[in-house]
Amino acid sequence: MKANELRRKFIDWFVKNYNHKEIPGASLIPENDPTVLFTTAGMHPLVPFLLGEKHPAGTRLVDVQRCIRTGDIDSVGDRTHLTFFEMLGNWSLGDYFKNEAIEMSFLFLTSPQSEGGLGIPMERLSVSCFAGDNDAPRDEEAASIWESHGFKKHVDGEALSGGEIYFYSKKENWWGPAGQTGPCGPDTEIYYITEKEKCPNCDKNGISCDCHKCVEIWNNVFMQYNKNEDGSFVELAQKNVDTGMGLERTLFILNGFHSNYDSELFLPITSELRLLGGYELSEENIRNERICADHLRTSTFILGDELGIPPSNTDQGYILRRLIRRAICAGMKLGIENDFCRKIAGIVVKEYGTVYPTLLDKQEFIFAEMAGEEEKFRRTLVKGLDVLKKAILKNAGKEGGKVSEVFGVDFVFDMFQTFGFPVEMTIEELKNAGYAESEAEVEALKADFERDFCKHQELSRAGAEQKFAGGLADHSEVVTRYHTATHLLHKALRMVLGDHVQQRGSNLTAERLRFDFSHPSPMTPEQIAEVEKIVNDQIEKALPVSCMEMSVDEAKSLGAIGLFENKYGNSVKVYKVGDDDNWFSMEICGG
Repeated sequence: MKANELRRKFIDWFVKNYNHKEIPGASLIPENDPTVLFTTAGMHPLVPFLLGEKHPAGTRLVDVQRCIRTGDIDSVGDRTHLTFFEMLGNWSLGDYFKNEAIEMSFLFLTSPQSEGGLGIPMERLSVSCFAGDNDAPRDEEAASIWESHGFKKHVDGEALSGGEIYFYSKKENWWGPAGQTGPCGPDTEIYYITEKEKCPNCDKNGISCDCHKCVEIWNNVFMQYNKNEDGSFVELAQKNVDTGMGLERTLFILNGFHSNYDSELFLPITSELRLLGGYELSEENIRNERICADHLRTSTFILGDELGIPPSNTDQGYILRRLIRRAICAGMKLGIENDFCRKIAGIVVKEYGTVYPTLLDKQEFIFAEMAGEEEKFRRTLVKGLDVLKKAILKNAGKEGGKVSEVFGVDFVFDMFQTFGFPVEMTIEELKNAGYAESEAEVEALKADFERDFCKHQELSRAGAEQKFAGGLADHSEVVTRYHTATHLLHKALRMVLGDHVQQRGSNLTAERLRFDFSHPSPMTPEQIAEVEKIVNDQIEKALPVSCMEMSVDEAKSLGAIGLFENKYGNSVKVYKVGDDDNWFSMEICGG
């Protein structure tokens, strides 16, 4: 099965059989959400609707959402972990709940392909449910629904097998909130049991064993609760279903492959890497090949996003820079010398351009940034190597001593922070110079480095939280007012600077309003003053604000600004500031 076929099968299953409406996926860079840097799940763009706002497409939705998760970046290189992935999801906004959601997913997975399903034998599947804690009870309801479909509860002490129900804690079977507060709830996860041999811990750990004998392919989240700022959980008035099936994982298990990287989505990339490096397929080389393929695919999608940003030292740009530089270091270990980032980006654009046309639209930007970052990093590496050589000379005579004792974690961290040297590269260079370190000691040094790195990230995040105080689900009156003010500001900027001005994102909290927009040069003090006067004049008029639902074409014909209309579907909300015949601002908006 090909990726395009799987995407289409999933969408059609819910549209044709269960009356869902297909909606487009959103940007990888969240709007109005200070709590996360990237869209990590399909729920991010839909939070207002999960909290009760009416979605223009209705209460049953289905989509394909691009996601990025960097929390387990060090796991990339194994069979299943990716930083970028596509999530196939179906949604119920206060419509159906556990019984229907479980049946829909079970039947899609097990129904014959000739009937629109995937034809997976039931004995290849097992599921997990929430075990319960002080915040929420054990999810016996979900378990009993699975039992009605032929599954049985796993008995402790028995061997791992298919067709069983396991219970796990919050770590495994709870989703959300995406930020500090917001919708969340227990989930039930569906695992595929691969033909891989069981490890010694499989029978003890069950389907969640980290050896990947069992691969999670689907997650049904039952959003029953809202987490408050004080950490308490309260029942939601509108209970929702949020599901996700990983495209890449499902593709590799359906085709009987060993890993994500064996499918058509990665083969063109890995084939080019092997051509460029000419390396043997050892275990270490395969790991570095996967890191290159994953990180450069992710970087291409970040650069090619609707709100794509370049590499930098802050926020999303910092993650992008780290991904590209990790890929370059992995490529160097494979013997790949120069200018390969742009080549791999070109393959990603070619392979995905028909599905995500923005990649084609922004390909020149993607290629220029990839090539520029690689050139910049290679210059930095040369400087770093010079610093490393001087440090080795300074410590001459101490050869045979421990890296951790002679140089220490502070030196390793500084090499990373200043010159971008990954900890493995610094240690490898020092070992080559005659300094000793056993595998266990290397792991201990890496752990110390990660601790320092996490501390640095926390400090950065603390600064970001001061800059972006607030939460994902903040619908307070002051934030609503600021949101209206962004509409006034957008219109005023276009009046003063020209219609080329386009919103590139906004971030609203109770403390302040931030509005990002495109313009080729800094605004003059006079222009700033003029925009301020226009906006304040409109606020003084206390104009009415109204909302209408219509098609995108109708909205455009009325003069509405619509920069993100593609993410809302055919029917959109249009917010108007002013009277019917004498309005100041009209904009397509999620609300």
